[in-house]
Amino acid sequence: MLDSYLPFFNELWAALIFFTLRLGLPLLFVFGVGWLLWRFFAPEAVPVKAGVPQRERFSHFVMQIRELPAVQLPTLTANQILALCSAILLWIAATGFLIARFFWGLETATALSDAMPWGLWIAFKLSFVACAAAGFTFAAIVYVFRLEQYRPLVRTAILIGLIGYTTFIISLLVDLGRWYNIWHPIVMWNPHSVMFEIAWCVMLYTAVLYAEFSPAFFERLGWRRMEKLMHAIVAPLVIAGVVLSTLHQSSLGSLYLIQFTKLNPLFWSPLIPVFFFVSAVATGLALMMLVPPLNARLFGSANRQALLATLARPTAIILGVYFALKFGDLLVRGELPRLVTPTAMSALWWLEVVGGIVIPIALLLTPQARINPRVRMSAAGLAVAGVVLGRFNIALFGFSDYLGALNVAYIPSFGEWIITFALIAAAFAAYVAAVKWLPILPESAHESKVQPVPVKST
Repeated sequence: MLDSYLPFFNELWAALIFFTLRLGLPLLFVFGVGWLLWRFFAPEAVPVKAGVPQRERFSHFVMQIRELPAVQLPTLTANQILALCSAILLWIAATGFLIARFFWGLETATALSDAMPWGLWIAFKLSFVACAAAGFTFAAIVYVFRLEQYRPLVRTAILIGLIGYTTFIISLLVDLGRWYNIWHPIVMWNPHSVMFEIAWCVMLYTAVLYAEFSPAFFERLGWRRMEKLMHAIVAPLVIAGVVLSTLHQSSLGSLYLIQFTKLNPLFWSPLIPVFFFVSAVATGLALMMLVPPLNARLFGSANRQALLATLARPTAIILGVYFALKFGDLLVRGELPRLVTPTAMSALWWLEVVGGIVIPIALLLTPQARINPRVRMSAAGLAVAGVVLGRFNIALFGFSDYLGALNVAYIPSFGEWIITFALIAAAFAAYVAAVKWLPILPESAHESKVQPVPVKST
């Protein structure tokens, strides 16, 4: 009887060690540094007791380095309250599945198997990373290529990238079999492994994203020196981030190069790494034609339609390169006859290419895309959806023939869907909280505004 509970206790012990290393030690380090600052720099003459100067209390010293800005709780509408309650219920349900997954194994919460070890979560993770490409794309546009007209969009783009990669890392913890060994690439080096390169690039680029985003946090707290310091080093950080993101955006596609016997020939290609990178750049541009109008509608930010209209043609060009690569690859490999064979895989290919590439290109190259926000947003939404479908085709749908030959079916379990939707809801909640509390949108970043000139009455 006791033996049946041993795996549970082993997982629990591993979880305690993991969270101690990840949370306990960093908190202890921060507390120790704070205590040293208090010990040597806290003023001694603030309170006086019995004629003797007393050192300022440690808690008071930490909290009163600067008065934190007041946080005003927002007034929620009925629909917002309903959405918040739904998200909370979703997170509670996901917590139950996560407990089962972490302490009793993947089989308790997923439909994964040896034949299909990567399923729904991998497809969504690849989609998160593709959408997160907005961060490195616009950071490069503003800080490397010096196109200053796009600076009002850069913080929003970096926030999207930061949330996308953070969600990727959290979902990776859920997806890994022995999740508590996620730290192994730090000390167990294998430079010949694509997975090793991805692990290091994701770790380093996520750190770079937090550093790139930190000026917004320091500005909100009023820490001007830290804000100036991060602004001074932002250019080398962006260059490092572009290099790291370029490496792992393509390397994620490289993971599927060894699947040529399992993945459908319409979706497998030796150019998968190139497909992943080019489509990620297109997604970053398209997403930033979609998000700012939503910010204007939901948060009352400035409506920059003229600026967003300038992104239409570059997005169409990159989508055109993506289409040429995909079609040319099938032509060179002699797989074009599969496109006219009526199968589910050919239907998915046509849906991805026509709905997510050809139609957006046609819309973005029209004059209406420069003057009609709805046309531009529709094209951008189709482009993003097409790239997401492409990730699902490679990570999920393209293995259907292989699984059918093995008489194995993979249908994502209820737990997989609940955890996935909970992560997506958490990502949206994090975005809304950041936009509400931090100076992300241009007008909240102390952008100059024209004040009305008072007129004296005669």
